[in-house]
Amino acid sequence: LSRIALAFLKEKKISLSQSDLNSIINKSLGDRKLLFNDLEKLYNFSKSGKKIDSETITKLIHIIENHEISDLINNCLVGNKKKTIRILTENHFNKDDCILITKSFINKLKKILILSYEFEKNKNIDLTISKAKPPIFWKEKDITKQQIQKLKPKKIREIIYKLNDIELKVKKNYENSLNTITDYILSLVGTDFNN
Repeated sequence: LSRIALAFLKEKKISLSQSDLNSIINKSLGDRKLLFNDLEKLYNFSKSGKKIDSETITKLIHIIENHEISDLINNCLVGNKKKTIRILTENHFNKDDCILITKSFINKLKKILILSYEFEKNKNIDLTISKAKPPIFWKEKDITKQQIQKLKPKKIREIIYKLNDIELKVKKNYENSLNTITDYILSLVGTDFNN
């Protein structure tokens, strides 16, 4: 993806620092379509003659964590159906958000899986949280504790496998991607994770 981005930027005569380019590539999560969408946003902005700096890039392509998606995932994983449905209906996610939601879900579950294994070993939730690398932000500690206690490693792996399948479905059938991810989130939030 780095070569693709560099070729695009060179063709459009856009100059970016290596760290800004890396941020854009990382944000695309390996998806070419997302990368091209972000690069097009930068190109359209550059046509106005304004300088593109790190702050502009952050605003244009939303590198800052999408809290709606984070809240959606957190509430789904603790089984808060009412709040999950409210987030889904209030935020008007679009088809482009579906890959980001899926990737964010998988990344969150991979972190919870590591912590869940640790919790099974030491049976101490506070010790488990304190061993997390990178450290868990204080605002996330309570909900992360709930997720670790609610989700067993076997179930987490099953959900990750299912989300990988859903990601493929979303990429193959882009037009129905929002329905696909919404249906899965709604089925997941109603799941008894202990079975």
